[in-house]
Amino acid sequence: MSGLEAWHALLEKAVLAEVPAAAGLRRRLHADPRLSGQEEDTAAAVVAALGAGEGHPTAGTGRVVRVLGGAGPTVALRAELDGLAVAEATGVPWAARGGVMHACGHDVHLAALVAVCRAVRDVGGPVPVLAVLQPREEGEPSGGRDVARSGVLEDEDVGASVAVHVQPQLPAGVVAATHGPVNAAVDEVTVTVRGRGGHAAYPHTTHDPVQALAAVVTALHTQVISRVDPVVGAVLAITQIEAGAAFNVVPDTAWARGGLRTMRREDRTGLHAVIEEVVRHTAAAHGCSAIVDIKVSDPVLRNDPELARAATPWLQRAGLEVDDTFRSFGSDDFAHFCAVRPGLMLFLGVDGGAPDAAGKRPGLHSPRFLPGDDTVRQAALALLGGYLGAAGMLGQVAAPRV
Repeated sequence: MSGLEAWHALLEKAVLAEVPAAAGLRRRLHADPRLSGQEEDTAAAVVAALGAGEGHPTAGTGRVVRVLGGAGPTVALRAELDGLAVAEATGVPWAARGGVMHACGHDVHLAALVAVCRAVRDVGGPVPVLAVLQPREEGEPSGGRDVARSGVLEDEDVGASVAVHVQPQLPAGVVAATHGPVNAAVDEVTVTVRGRGGHAAYPHTTHDPVQALAAVVTALHTQVISRVDPVVGAVLAITQIEAGAAFNVVPDTAWARGGLRTMRREDRTGLHAVIEEVVRHTAAAHGCSAIVDIKVSDPVLRNDPELARAATPWLQRAGLEVDDTFRSFGSDDFAHFCAVRPGLMLFLGVDGGAPDAAGKRPGLHSPRFLPGDDTVRQAALALLGGYLGAAGMLGQVAAPRV
């Protein structure tokens, strides 16, 4: 039996012993979520559950805790602290109240991280471990970006980072360990159209920015994405439109906001210019002018191919079916970790909760999203597989002393 095989047998048993308590922690965190930038209470609860000391703050409300010391590069296990401004509609006794909810599985991720870290703390591990409790995954400024830029990964000698995220687009029990790009880069796009307002009964005296904006939105959807190779793809979703204050008044301005998602750096750069071109010319055709503001956010999340390959056999030993093809146009600021150190985001297939009247199960960010408690066990085993894969990638591993 190799050193890693021996560690796997020892740690899997220890992780499974921690799962019942971790599932209880998951319910407590789920019942009492915090918004981005307000996660101090959540961080404190997770730090207490880790039982490895207070650690130190990062990115404001986040925390890093050294769980296992030792020589050589460290593996960072990362989970997100924040909930969403969603009013929960699951109906369970431990549902959140007050319009904030863990509707993206962060409660599961945190509980799984605690199970793995407590196991490593108790029985040891092949390489050092750092728990990263990251704030503001759902908001701006990005907590992942701030952690990556803070220097903490360098200070803690992090050689690789591992995270897990529940994903109802995958069948339950399947874990995706895809090589290369797995999540899209995302940018916020705001378009402001300026025209000449006036009385709605006399359109010939106005330059209607609402009509212009409607044409802009249509043009963006038909003209922008067609510039990208369809095999690769891109997504532009305009999700907010606002104009006017009265039915009989043509306003002076109208604006829209949405998100651009791309999988390649060249597409991202090129489409910024295309959006500017399409917006300006379409608005001008309606006698209006337009301003485009693009806020660059998270980059493409790229899994390290060597790390993904190294983790795969340990995921399979845990009884998880491994998929190496899944990608999505979702985004995650774990991408900033992967940009500075080898990283692996594992997507764990889950049943998102009870189906609605049409038989559809809820997805991420739904007020009814509620994976079962066994998801904590599967997520913990996935994190353990990622950790063991990282350990093997980082160097020779001695067997545990028993």
